[in-house]
Parts: sequence; structure tokens; C-alpha cells
Amino acid sequence: MKKVKIEPEKTDNKKADWSKFNNKVNTPHELLNQKNILSAEEKRTVLKARAKVLAVEKKDESTLKEFIEIIEFRLATETYGIETAFIREVYPLKDLTTLPGTPPFVLGIVNVRGQIISVIDLKKFLNLPEKGLGELNKVIIIRNELMEFGILADIIYGTCSVSLDAIHSSPISTNEIGAEYLLGVTNDHTIILDVRNILMDKKIIIQQEAE
Repeated sequence: MKKVKIEPEKTDNKKADWSKFNNKVNTPHELLNQKNILSAEEKRTVLKARAKVLAVEKKDESTLKEFIEIIEFRLATETYGIETAFIREVYPLKDLTTLPGTPPFVLGIVNVRGQIISVIDLKKFLNLPEKGLGELNKVIIIRNELMEFGILADIIYGTCSVSLDAIHSSPISTNEIGAEYLLGVTNDHTIILDVRNILMDKKIIIQQEAE
């Protein structure tokens, strides 16, 4: 009888063929559920892939958020912010000329390179209590297509971007300010003013026309 030699079955020590797994499952999450199929090394590889996917998803989510750029400034004991889209420039307060017969919130006018600009005290305009001693030595000139005037500030901190999601619509410590003048308050207690509505306020428009 002719003997037949039976060769031992060859084993393949190469890394797992991921294309086979991809045919069975579609995502790293599904791969992790195949506990009886994947080795420890393969599971670690899947975890790394899943972490990369989650990182990309988180980045994509953050890019969908809407931001506004604001300038932060100090007025007495509070920090305020207004959108830079409405700001022409910041100017040092000097040579202020008072005007008789104007409302209390109109402090006077200044000459900014040959242009006469009205200066308003936001604390008086918003009916805020007089707290703290301020220097009031900076003027933030705000404007839209119809109006232009300056508001007083003690300290200018600079500009920053704020996510609209981080602005809370129900401020706790600013009950004195009318809702029409507020966009909200950030987590670090910066009061974001609605400059659009301030510029369109009829009290200021009437005063400007009187001048």
C-alpha cells in the first residue's frame, strides 16, 4: 500500500486581515462588541480608531457653534462686553465740554480729530446704581448706519470671542438693566450689552436731533 504523507496545517502568524472584519462590521463600536472574535491587540487598535473618530466629531461640533467678537471693559464694579462690529474706535477722554439742558446720561461732547462726538454715561442711561469710584477716562465710540456716540469706560480689557451658547439669557445680578439692552451674561459674569438696541433707542435719537 502506498503511504500518503499528511503535511501539518500551516499557521499564519501575520497580523489580522482587517478587510475581513470590515466586511462583517462597519464601525469601531461594532468591532468592540465582537468580544469572542477580536484579540487583545486588535481591540486596542479598534479603541484607538474609535478615539480618533470621536475627536473628529467633537471638532466638527465645535466648528458649528456661532461666535461673536466683543470688547470687554470695566465700568465701576462690573465687567461689560459689546460687539466689536458696532465699535469705531476707543479714544481717551479729554477736553469734555458739558452741554446745558441735556438729560443726565449725556455728559457732554468731545472733539475727536475734528468731529464732535456726544459722550454718554451708561450707568445713568441704564439706571444702574452708582457703585464704586471709576476713572471714566476712556470713550468707546459706537455706531450704526444712523447713529454714532461715545460711551464711558474705566478700563479696556481687550477683545475676545464668545460662543453664543455661553451667553445666558437670564442674568441674575443685572435686574436693574432693561431686557431690551441685554444679550445676556457669560459664565465669567461679563454682561453682554445689546448695542444694536442702545443705538436705536429713541431717547438718544431725539437728543441727537436736538443737537
